[in-house]
Amino acid sequence: MKIAIPALCFLLLWGQWSSAQQTKTYTAAEQEVISLSRQKWIWMAEKKADTLATLFHEKSVFVHMGGSWGKAQEVDVIRSGGIWYKQADVQEVSVQLIGNTAILLNRITLLAVVGGNEVTNPFIVTEVYVKEGGKWLLGSLSFTRLMTPNNSQH
Repeated sequence: MKIAIPALCFLLLWGQWSSAQQTKTYTAAEQEVISLSRQKWIWMAEKKADTLATLFHEKSVFVHMGGSWGKAQEVDVIRSGGIWYKQADVQEVSVQLIGNTAILLNRITLLAVVGGNEVTNPFIVTEVYVKEGGKWLLGSLSFTRLMTPNNSQH
């Protein structure tokens, strides 16, 4: 018993230390994109279609479970409430910069209203941003639904 308690304390402390070692430090540019992505989720929840229209690149593309389309249709879908991104709970985020392109991955649980029905789904969301004129613009937003034991189709 005397050995078990110190061993348990060591394991707990080691677990905390190892998880702290896995925490990534982001560059200023990476953090800028992460912050912009988080703000985008807020604007989507608030249905700020005009604000989002300035964020979305003119050639942007959007991939959803029900199809894919461009900027004009995405802005219209948000404005009309066809899809209401009510709340995105971001669990994990990573970003890679390649020149003036940022590829951001979010693991989220999304609460949305689609066609009048409230749904919750786990996704990996791929966001691609391009920097033009010193400003990051969203070039692509793609949802990949995760298959988990709680939501898998049998």
